[in-house]
Amino acid sequence: MKYKKAQDILPKDILELIQEYMDGGYLYIPRKFENKRSWGESSGSKFEIRERNIEIYNKYKEGISVKQLAKEYYLSQSSIRRIICQHNI
Repeated sequence: MKYKKAQDILPKDILELIQEYMDGGYLYIPRKFENKRSWGESSGSKFEIRERNIEIYNKYKEGISVKQLAKEYYLSQSSIRRIICQHNI
């Protein structure tokens, strides 16, 4: 997230009102509810991890061991088991 100067964006009267509550410092303004995105949607990470997990599950079904999958994907064995259980439902 890139910081922007309030005085460059907000009208003077709104800026002065905010300064009554917080004079200096950083203020986070959340997105509107209807504009919120879940984790990984913007970057594509969510899709990549979903595809990776499907690949892990398919390799497990083909007979590759949990230990080998953990090595191959640089994950713990418990993470591999969790992925397999999620896809096994």
